[in-house]
Amino acid sequence: MGKKVKWSWTSAMVGAASAVAASALLSAKPKDPTFHLISINLTSFKLSFPHIDAELILTVHVTNPNIAPIHYSSTTMSIFYEGSLLGVAQVQAGSQPARSCQLLKLPTRLDGVELAHHAAKFFADVGNREMVLDAKVDIDGTAKVMWWEHRFNVHVDSHVTVDPVFLDVIDQENQSQLEIFPA
Repeated sequence: MGKKVKWSWTSAMVGAASAVAASALLSAKPKDPTFHLISINLTSFKLSFPHIDAELILTVHVTNPNIAPIHYSSTTMSIFYEGSLLGVAQVQAGSQPARSCQLLKLPTRLDGVELAHHAAKFFADVGNREMVLDAKVDIDGTAKVMWWEHRFNVHVDSHVTVDPVFLDVIDQENQSQLEIFPA
């Protein structure tokens, strides 16, 4: 009627090892990092007619959810107001351990002349105490898994609402997209 199946420890061990390897591969799938603007601090306001420049420090919380530490090169984040380039923030080269969070302090320079081109909208935003800024950055780097080093690029788009009077972050939406290049 039924065949008797012979038990094999070798088959059981191979099956268990395959299951462990499959789950390790699934958990090692790269995940997009997350970015959140924590605070904005005004460090300098320079008025030398006709130029008005503001220098800020942006504090950004970055999470690396992956099992590999990363190293990234320096880059520049572009900040836009009403579709026009308002300023830039410097991202210094650095590294971040696996499955960790860290705060980055980004020195930022805003161009007051560019803001003056949108004076009516800016003063309306000040009156409403809400100003919408967009930011874009591409970060290139490497992630080392065992002895393989993989190049990657993270593109981040941010849509941030701030209080232009007290420089408080009111709301934000950040989207990051990770691209890994074959070794």
